[in-house]
Amino acid sequence: MIGHVLEVDGLQKRYSDKLALSDVCIKCETGEIIGLLGRNGSGKSTLLKIIFGIVDADCKSVRINQETKNTNKSIFNEISYLHQENFIPPQFSVEKAVNLSVEKQMLSDFFEDDILRKIKRKKVSNLSGGELRYLEIKIVLSNTSKFVLLDEPYNGLSPLMIEKVNAMVLENRQQKGIILTDHNYSNVIKIADRLILMQNGKTHQIKNPDELIEKGYLLNGML
Repeated sequence: MIGHVLEVDGLQKRYSDKLALSDVCIKCETGEIIGLLGRNGSGKSTLLKIIFGIVDADCKSVRINQETKNTNKSIFNEISYLHQENFIPPQFSVEKAVNLSVEKQMLSDFFEDDILRKIKRKKVSNLSGGELRYLEIKIVLSNTSKFVLLDEPYNGLSPLMIEKVNAMVLENRQQKGIILTDHNYSNVIKIADRLILMQNGKTHQIKNPDELIEKGYLLNGML
């Protein structure tokens, strides 16, 4: 597999007179999963949106294989993004949503899945929250992009779905670099190769999960 590198640095984001993000530095290579942790309001989702190009930053440098990619258009085929909000139109059938999103040669394998076989003929509006989230995650991971940004993927998923999503993420790590953030910190820690903690708009490289307690993100006994 040819390796690819996503690098983000020099990023600053200001809201009015408040500096929301600064001193942000992330490097993600294909073949690894980065777990992005932090409390509500720490800037995790904003960071992912800035990387993907749907939120402006006062200053940023996003590079893939040392080539600058500072607009959404320039990274559309190289980075996939799972938003916190649902993105599939509710009037679509599951089958139509998949046919429009997944390459033809991958369609037969896509539905080789116990959960998706049961919902294949349903309308998206008739899916449970967990079923819809599961479908969206699999669509995003099936994209041919080099990198994937997953924002709160575990939201609404049953324990069985979480296990299946973790397996999908680990499988896709063979071809992609993945940045994952979720308040379900235990699953993030479980599958991540590296951890980054966001505090006060800055990124902190975490070498050992115990540092999450030292830095006040977790309490004793939560690991």
